[in-house]
Amino acid sequence: MTEHADDRGYLLANKQAQAGVRFGALAELFDPVTFRHVDRLGIGAGMRCWEVGAGGPSVPLGLARRVGPTGAVVATDIDVSWTEGIAGGTIEVLTHDVAADPPPPGGFDLVHARLVLVHVSDRAEALRRMVRALRPGGRLLLEDADPALQPLLCPDESGPEQRLANRLRAGFRTLMAARGADLAYGRTLPRVLREAGLEDVQADAYFPITSPACAVLEDATVRQIRHHLVREGLATEEEIDRHLANVAAGRLDLATAPMVSAWGRRP
Repeated sequence: MTEHADDRGYLLANKQAQAGVRFGALAELFDPVTFRHVDRLGIGAGMRCWEVGAGGPSVPLGLARRVGPTGAVVATDIDVSWTEGIAGGTIEVLTHDVAADPPPPGGFDLVHARLVLVHVSDRAEALRRMVRALRPGGRLLLEDADPALQPLLCPDESGPEQRLANRLRAGFRTLMAARGADLAYGRTLPRVLREAGLEDVQADAYFPITSPACAVLEDATVRQIRHHLVREGLATEEEIDRHLANVAAGRLDLATAPMVSAWGRRP
């Protein structure tokens, strides 16, 4: 069998066609949360921001609107397929590995990463590099999932469709863990920010249930990983097709894993 390029790497590779759909759904679900925190931290005109693992364009564009023409936004990712088109003016797009490459030059007033570190094998080194990139008084905002805290796709497991959905979600978690994802990482963020020497550390958590974007996200995610699920014996093609039909019918109350947002200030 021909090996897929992402079989040993990131499970949800940016180059796959479904990635753009996922980024759109994630933006709809989580951008209001992200920018509530960004605005609370006072990010505004003239500031410099580093968006780590940008993935899609929505967060860099939102940051650019806040910092204006006198500010700067550096958006980095290992694969910049979905952000290279927004480069120019306030926004610089760089191919970059946060755990291996030096931080972009120049200090930052805000460093932000959303749903990134849970997938990075050397999370501690990535965090050190992000903290090092902060200016004195700069803010680090980390937002990451904690699938172990709430592992169900359908928290109300009321019938066979919901049980199938939750079994496939368990298969997804198995695949993620096999690639080094820490499924309980989100809850550790307040502690790791304090241990990194940041001050005024705070955190909260959010997870939607029954948003239309949850269904869009689930459909795109399952299509993106279905060959892994089948090959590893975690689901059959028939089960996946049945689940996708259930999602499309709109009868499932779908949830996401909680996203923990934590922020702190460099002294």
